[in-house]
Amino acid sequence: MTVLITGPDEDGLGDAIAALGVELIRFDGVANRDALLEAGIDTVDTLVLTDMDDASIIPVAREENPDVRIVTYSHDSLPEFARGQTDLAVDPNLLAADVVAEELVEA
Repeated sequence: MTVLITGPDEDGLGDAIAALGVELIRFDGVANRDALLEAGIDTVDTLVLTDMDDASIIPVAREENPDVRIVTYSHDSLPEFARGQTDLAVDPNLLAADVVAEELVEA
């Protein structure tokens, strides 16, 4: 399993995922098609967004990898346009990073 996490990871989800032995790719730059392709979106199992300003890449990710599971882990609300293309939206205030990591790995 490979997880690509974009945006700042202030709540530690990336570390929690990596601690479970999952291959983790971190991307913290301008999220666009070229950047996603360079990061390997076409081969990852899960894309995690931590910054809802990057939500515009959700349709791009889905286009490049129709089987990718898309998860948001953010204190901010997911924009309406992206809700139908996101598999799971989690607020860090409701579920701790280690709990979310375990669910992602077990699913």
